[in-house]
Amino acid sequence: MGLKILGLVILFIVLLGVLTSIKIVNTGSIYVVERLGQFHRVLEPGWHFVIPFIDFVRRKVSTKQQILDIEPQSVITKDNVKISIDNVIFYKVMNSRDAVYNIESYKSGIVYSTITNMRNIVGNMSLDEVLSGRDKINSELLNVVDEITDAYGIKILSVEIKNIIPPAEIQQAMEKQMRAERDKRAVILQAEGQKQSDMTRAEGEKQAKILQAEAEKEANIRRAEGLKESQLLEAEGKAKAIEAIATAQAEAINKVNKAIIDSGTNETVIALKQVEALQEMAKNPANKLILPNETLSSLGSIAAIAEMIKDKK
Repeated sequence: MGLKILGLVILFIVLLGVLTSIKIVNTGSIYVVERLGQFHRVLEPGWHFVIPFIDFVRRKVSTKQQILDIEPQSVITKDNVKISIDNVIFYKVMNSRDAVYNIESYKSGIVYSTITNMRNIVGNMSLDEVLSGRDKINSELLNVVDEITDAYGIKILSVEIKNIIPPAEIQQAMEKQMRAERDKRAVILQAEGQKQSDMTRAEGEKQAKILQAEAEKEANIRRAEGLKESQLLEAEGKAKAIEAIATAQAEAINKVNKAIIDSGTNETVIALKQVEALQEMAKNPANKLILPNETLSSLGSIAAIAEMIKDKK
């Protein structure tokens, strides 16, 4: 009976040793193993055998990217303004052995390195430079802190200023300045808009006047052309009228000549026909008669002869 119990105890110890000798490392982690108090090896993700009670896992180290939020810290600028700054650090463990053995707490090392160097950098800058130079501060902090933490196997991926809080009176002054700047921009934009509106209106009026002047010019040209056409038509009408009168006069003269030929060379008849021809020509106001003095002197006798002929008839 005692041998059975002893056998069960030995079996239990063996099984316990086998179970404790198997180490399973998850992805994203590394185990630092010591053997009899000294560094022995690093266990990568997977399963491994260790010697129970001899090999000991000193620390489990995460190889994933990690975030470290630093609480707000008071910093005095070059122009003696006390401000509060808080940072966010993104880092990754690159050498787990150095991270375990070269520093007691690499997280504390990152925090204090960042705070100290941030105060040094911001202390050489004015408040305006700090507020407008976040990228510069982040870049300088990244270079300095990464160089420091390289000694204990930490890679600083990024340093970001999360917030900058100036004193209350500075905040009020900044708000007033921002409000004044916004009002100034609003006035400038309003003035620019009014200027653009006036320019557009003036341009429109200018175009309207140009179009009106062109329309008046075109109307005057058409009016002048119409007047010219009217005058030409009137002149052509008068010329045709004169031509018709001249034709009628020529026909009358031909008739007189024919009558003279038919009736012989009676002077009385000739005188009568001349009077009738002169009367026809005098009826038209457009005709102008130019008679010699001899004709005028003989008009009286011609008229007397004509009266005698009418009386005889």
